[in-house]
Amino acid sequence: MSIYTLSLKNFKRRKLRSALTMLGVMIGVIALVVLVGIGTGLTSFTEATFTNFYGDITIMNSTGGSDALASSSDSYLSANAVSKIENNSQLYDIQKQTQFNSQINNMSVTVVGLGDWNQIKIANGTQGVVISQSLVDAFNYKIGSNITIEDHKFTVTGITNSGGGAQEGFVVLNVADALPLNDNQVSLITANTKSDPNTVSKEIEGNINGTSALTKSDLTKEVDDAINGILLFVSAIASIALLVGMISIINIMLVNVTERTREIGVLKAIGFTNREILGSILAEAGFLGLIASTLGVIIAAILLEIVLIVLAPQFNINGISLAQMLPLWLVVGVVGGATILSVLAGLYPAWRASRLNVVEALRYE
Repeated sequence: MSIYTLSLKNFKRRKLRSALTMLGVMIGVIALVVLVGIGTGLTSFTEATFTNFYGDITIMNSTGGSDALASSSDSYLSANAVSKIENNSQLYDIQKQTQFNSQINNMSVTVVGLGDWNQIKIANGTQGVVISQSLVDAFNYKIGSNITIEDHKFTVTGITNSGGGAQEGFVVLNVADALPLNDNQVSLITANTKSDPNTVSKEIEGNINGTSALTKSDLTKEVDDAINGILLFVSAIASIALLVGMISIINIMLVNVTERTREIGVLKAIGFTNREILGSILAEAGFLGLIASTLGVIIAAILLEIVLIVLAPQFNINGISLAQMLPLWLVVGVVGGATILSVLAGLYPAWRASRLNVVEALRYE
């Protein structure tokens, strides 16, 4: 009988105890994979969004910061800055954007003027005058309905799930139609560059007063830092559950060694070496970690798929796939890590078992 066969036999012999021990590891693995998976998916979605929907650089007013929702004049680029940006020989595919607050039927709305409609996902209808679902629910608007913004009438051409909450609406217009409603004030400009974006962004900030130019990597890093900061804290909490699972393995292996003292004595008497006894206990602990982490990853994958089906449409992040949330490195890392930790958790019980005196072990009742 090999040490691995013996380990598997012992694992099967105490099914309920093994299952309860694995449960602790599974809970930790599930929590860790779900949280890290959500963070990984959001990061991938953010990177794809900035890659596909934005230019090489985004230029905004440095005084007003990056808050495009601010209603004060400080949040807008000056007319002189806009003119210099438009005449910059290093830029092409220049797209203006304006954003301001208004009201429709006494309901607060955010009005956005876009030049690139790829930034908005239209659930129903076409580009032109697109309103949020919150406005549809509040006033029974539909495609073809008339709305009034800043005393100007528009006909609804589409509906989006993006933006707005239960108490706030969201309207997207062509930038040419939105600018006159906001005194031709530009919130930000996106553009592609003919040379290195980092070099061009520094030149713009140095030559055009009151501007802040961010590259795609800058924007992505800001979002990633925010997401990673939150996930690091939450993952640390989730890791506590995994640690509890490891402690339970130490406890259960110590109990098993105590119960099997006579059996270990018999094994030594028939020729098993200390190394083989040590390997048997470690293999049993490894089996616990491997099976528990594998089951935990499977359950976590199911939960992540439910998140994608149920919650993703609510937040308009349908572009995330399960493969993005559960990359191979995460699966291998969690399963491998949990297995190694389980082996380490069984190290002391295994060492204790291997050091048992044969005569004393055979006399143990």
